Amino acid sequence: MRITKEDVGRISILARLKLSEDDQSLFAEQLSGILQVIDSLDEVDTGDMNRMISPAGLTNVFREDVVLPSIDPEEALKNAPDKEGAFFKVPRILEAD
Repeated sequence: MRITKEDVGRISILARLKLSEDDQSLFAEQLSGILQVIDSLDEVDTGDMNRMISPAGLTNVFREDVVLPSIDPEEALKNAPDKEGAFFKVPRILEAD
């Protein structure tokens, strides 16, 4: 897969980055190189490989999911300074566009 300068330009707009034309060309070349390396991994035959999650042989310890009673919504909201229905009401921290 090849990344073009135009692709980098669109990504930089989405990421709100100001990139020069030279930077866009450089990043397109570098990202294309990274993708070529990743594509080359598809050519490696891993069919006979032992699939292990941890090279140290560690395993996760899982517990049973047990449903426990939770606090009643009215009890949770009892001391809330401001509420709206069954929810805590908090000040808006993001501005609307």
